[in-house]
Formats: sequence, C-alpha cells, structure tokens
Amino acid sequence: MFPLGTVLLPGAGLPLHVFEPRYRQLVVDILAADGEPEFGVVLIERGSEVGGGESRTAVGTVARLLDAHVSADGRYGLMTAGIRRIRVVSWLADDPYPRADVEDWPDVVDRRDERHLGDRLAALSQRLDEVWALARRTSDGLDERADQDISDDPVLASYHLTALAPIGPADRQRALAAPGPRERLDLLTASLDDVEALLRFRLGES
Repeated sequence: MFPLGTVLLPGAGLPLHVFEPRYRQLVVDILAADGEPEFGVVLIERGSEVGGGESRTAVGTVARLLDAHVSADGRYGLMTAGIRRIRVVSWLADDPYPRADVEDWPDVVDRRDERHLGDRLAALSQRLDEVWALARRTSDGLDERADQDISDDPVLASYHLTALAPIGPADRQRALAAPGPRERLDLLTASLDDVEALLRFRLGES
C-alpha cells in the first residue's frame, strides 16, 4: 500500500517520485512479483507522506505500474494508472512498508438509471467546462484542465469527471467512496456549486 496526500481515481493517471527506502523496496517487490505490477493507493487524512504514522482512509484504488525509471541513487520515477476501487479490510504491520488486506469494491449501478446517467454526465461535463472558464479568469493559480476523453461507461465517466474537476482531495475522496455513479455525480455537482460560488465571489459576480 502507498498512502499519499492525493487521491487516485480509477481511470486516472498518477506519476510518482519514489525516494523513501520503504517505498523503493515496495517498487522492487512488485516488479519482481508474478502478474501485473500493482499496489494500493489510499489518501492520508492526517499526517505526512514521509516518515510514517499517518492516518489513512479505508477506501482507495489499485494502481497499475505502467513505466518505471530508476536513477543512479536508487530513486524511482513511476507512471501509474488507477484500475479499480478497493476497500481496506484491515491494516497489517508497516514492515517493510504499509500493507493491508483489501477487497475489491465495485460500483453499484442501477441499470434503469443508465439513460438518465448519460444525460447527467453530458450536462456535468458542460458544467465543468464553464467552471474551468471561470477559474481561468481568476488569479487562483489553478492548473489548466487536462485533456482527457470521457468514457461511454457511466461508472468510469463519473470517475473521469471527478478527476478533471478543480476540487480538493477531501471532495475527491468522498466521490471515490460514493456507492455508485449517481451518488458520485450528486457529490460532484455540490462540489462544483461551491467552487463556482467562490470563483464568482472573487470575480465580484456574486
């Protein structure tokens, strides 16, 4: 397991710079293991990424290692991608690095909602463009919205939109932990309402 100060969502990419000895050992071990090189990522609720002793969330994402480069001093540069959602059943000892028993946690989807979800996803994608347009008019220093294709699958699309939204890790974690895409879109809509209200206040448009 790799606790971080950021949230990895299924369908999103995450570059990592690995320098702590315990996580360098984690990379060595997953590269040597049979099967796909994967590990779990969870958000640190309180504490630091360095040194241990942090408080961690119980819902995370399996990261698949796509590319790895090692420097002369043994540090790793990784490119990973979120594959599927997981739930921590129990934490194990942190020796030689954080470990946990986990279970897959698939999204709950009511197939009767699929058409409605498609309409909501399209509307929310447009809303996201509008919020980013407001953000570019402020001096907040927000990063530009990344270019990313939105999946036709409603579950993956709900994660894609969450990854693209200018929201903080706590809001992103709540969206990750939503039971399904309908609830995730509800949370994302509320988060965008808050972001838009703040941006308009800073622009003097409230």
